[in-house]
Amino acid sequence: MANLGAPPSVGRNIMSRSEKEKYISQFDFPLCAESSKYDKLTKIGQGTFGEVFKGREKSTSRTHPNKFVAMKKVLMENEKEGFPITALREIKILQLLNHENVVNLIEICRTKAVLENNYRSTFYLVFDFCEHDLAGLLSNANVKFSLGEIKKVMQQLLNGLYYIHNNKILHRDMKAANVLITKNGILKLADFGLARAFSVPKNGAANRYTNRVVTLWYRPPELLLGDRNYGPPVDLWGAGCIMAEMWTRSPIMQGGSEQAQLILISHLCGSCTPEVWPGIENLELYKKMELPLNYNRRVKERLKPYVKDAAACDLLDKLLQLDPSKRLDADAALNHDFFWTDPMPCDLKDMLEQHKQSMFEFLAPPRRPDHMRHHQHQMARAAQQRTTLESGYQDRVF
Repeated sequence: MANLGAPPSVGRNIMSRSEKEKYISQFDFPLCAESSKYDKLTKIGQGTFGEVFKGREKSTSRTHPNKFVAMKKVLMENEKEGFPITALREIKILQLLNHENVVNLIEICRTKAVLENNYRSTFYLVFDFCEHDLAGLLSNANVKFSLGEIKKVMQQLLNGLYYIHNNKILHRDMKAANVLITKNGILKLADFGLARAFSVPKNGAANRYTNRVVTLWYRPPELLLGDRNYGPPVDLWGAGCIMAEMWTRSPIMQGGSEQAQLILISHLCGSCTPEVWPGIENLELYKKMELPLNYNRRVKERLKPYVKDAAACDLLDKLLQLDPSKRLDADAALNHDFFWTDPMPCDLKDMLEQHKQSMFEFLAPPRRPDHMRHHQHQMARAAQQRTTLESGYQDRVF
């Protein structure tokens, strides 16, 4: 590795432009390979975080032609002060974690800083490649999960959450698109771009985390109401939403705003009141949001047409609790009868072997199957007699 020593501006106030360009173009980042060692094959993901590509290491392309990597581009366009702190946090967390059900970071690589890119390197996080994400699989009507296979998916997901929570990490972006599955049926929690470490302050003071996290359709009620002193239950709410999706094949509460999402949650889980959630009145936005009153909890009733298994309905009911203190943690969820009654969790490999093509949300059509659309239409008609505020969102529950 080249050692360029001190920049040529030492002893002067500033480098000349040509000196600066030469220094930057020749700088060798320690512990950071050049991205030219990989071939980028196809884009498999895109969002506010940037882009994800399927790639392959050039040196092994002949000996291991089917060994791929995923390359997540670090978004740098709006950065004026160097490497994004959010990406640094993600890298630090990923380097800390080592578990079968958490995505594995191989290395960080970068392009050379040259005139063509305005002397700004592009950085990539390089991961082991997973053939599918759960949202992509659920978007394909030909992919059918048995009850035992659903149990295996959720068991692995909860194992991953148990591990990261035990290591004092919150994921903060649980959704089906962030759940990867290999062709061998191994589930990996992915996209730790919003993750952070958490702690319980010894002096009793409240944490002040941002509540602008978690994709809206999977965001728990405490965050929607402005809570900043939260913990692992925010991820378990997302786990409950994902679990229900294994049967509905589409996100179960598709609000268009924070207000709309709270209304959908109230329709499904009952009204958000101090009677069912002591202390809710102290949350910052509780009195500022227009919350529906007098709604009964109907989680099991609403889910029963999709989820035929009584133990599954019970676990979902316990994960989708309004009060985060009453929500099951990952350990308790893993000990629920759902995982310990027939059929037992069974391997996904045989089912996935029937599908040779990778499935990712980015490459799939929108997930709103015909049977769901019909159900939503029926609910919309039934809601026409309700107030305008409520009926506007009624058709989005399932």
